[in-house]
Amino acid sequence: MSGRPTARRVVGWANELDTVGERIGRRFARREPRQRAVGYPRGLLSGAERKNGWQLAEHLGDPTPDGVPHLLARADWEADGVRDDLLGYGAESLGGADGVLIVDQTGFLKKGTKSVGVARQYSGTAGRIENCQVGVFLGYATRTGRALLDRGLYVPREWAGDADRREEAGVPKAVAFATELVLARRMIDRALAAGVPARWGTADAVYGSDYHFRAAVEKHGLGYVAGVRSDFAAFSGFRRVRAKAWLAEVPADAWQRRSCGEGSNGPRLYDWVVLRTNSPDPDEYSRWVLIRRSVSDPTEVAYFACGGPPATTLSDLVRVAGARWAIEDLFGLAKGDCGLDEYEVWSWVGWYRHVTLSLFALAVVAVIRSQAAKPGGRKKGARS
Repeated sequence: MSGRPTARRVVGWANELDTVGERIGRRFARREPRQRAVGYPRGLLSGAERKNGWQLAEHLGDPTPDGVPHLLARADWEADGVRDDLLGYGAESLGGADGVLIVDQTGFLKKGTKSVGVARQYSGTAGRIENCQVGVFLGYATRTGRALLDRGLYVPREWAGDADRREEAGVPKAVAFATELVLARRMIDRALAAGVPARWGTADAVYGSDYHFRAAVEKHGLGYVAGVRSDFAAFSGFRRVRAKAWLAEVPADAWQRRSCGEGSNGPRLYDWVVLRTNSPDPDEYSRWVLIRRSVSDPTEVAYFACGGPPATTLSDLVRVAGARWAIEDLFGLAKGDCGLDEYEVWSWVGWYRHVTLSLFALAVVAVIRSQAAKPGGRKKGARS
C-alpha cells in the first residue's frame, strides 16, 4: 500500500510489544520481574544511546538500576521457557512453507576471565582470535520476514572441565562440553519440534563441512545448501571427486548467471554450476555439489554440498545459498538496534536471559516490518 499508514495500523504496530508481553508474562510468578521482562525488549528498542543497566532501568521507570541485574541474575524465571515462546512467535508471525533455517555463530568481545565461556578463540566479529564469548544462533528466513529464534553459548573445553570456574559462573552441572556443531543440531531439532515451518537449512563451511550436521538436516527431511571447503569429496558414479577437481572439469558453457538475492548495491550476481552426486535413494532425495564463481574474479570460488527433492532446480539451490546472508544482517541489526552485545552480565543465567529477550526484541522488529509491508488490514491479535 502506498502513502501513509492508517492510524489503526500504527497503533497495531506499537502494540506488538504488548502482544509479546502477554505471551511471555505467564513465565513469571511475581509482578515486578514480569513487568521488567515485558519492558526489557521495549527498552532495548528505545533510542537510548547505551543499553546498559542504568539506561534500561531509567526506561523502565526504576529509581535505581538494581532491578535490571535482579531480572537477569536472580529473579525466578526460565530463559528456555521464553525461548520456546520465541519459537512459537516466530512460527506464527513469520512462518512459511518456504522457510529456511540458518545456522551461524558470532563473537562477543570481553575483557578478563570471569564471563562464562570467555576464552582466546576465533571471533567472526573481529575476524581474528580474541578474548571473547562465542554464541551459536539459529536464524529463520521466509518471504514474510526473518529473525533469530534460538541461541546457544559455546563453552570451551577449558571451561567445561573446570569445576570451580563453572560453579562461579553458574554453569549447570548437567551441561557437558558440546561443540558449536552439536549446539547447532540441537537448535534445529528444537525449532522443528516446536512446529517452525521450514523446507531448507543452510550454513557456512564451519558447519557444512561436517557430515553429521548435513546428515541431521537430511534426517529431518529438509533440503540443505551448506558451504564446504575445497577438499570436500563426494562420489559420482564410481569416482570419488574433490570439489576443487570438479571445478577443473566444468565446461565453459555450463555456468549459469543467477542472482542469489538483493545486496546493498543491487542483485548479488554470480556464475553457478550444479553437479549431481551419489545418493542412497536418488528417487526420494538427491545430492549435489554447487559451485559459485565470482563474475568479476573467476578465481574467487565457493563450494556447497546440497541435498533435497529430486525436482530441485539450480534456482532453488541458489536462492537458499543466498538466504544464508540473512543471518549476517540479523547479527548487525541485533547488535546495532537490539542491544544483543551490550550486556553487563557474566553468568550463564544472565547471558541466556539477556540474549533471549534481545532476540525477542529483534523478532518484534521483523513482525512490524512484515506488517508494514502488507497492503492493509490489521494484524491478527493486534489491538485497536
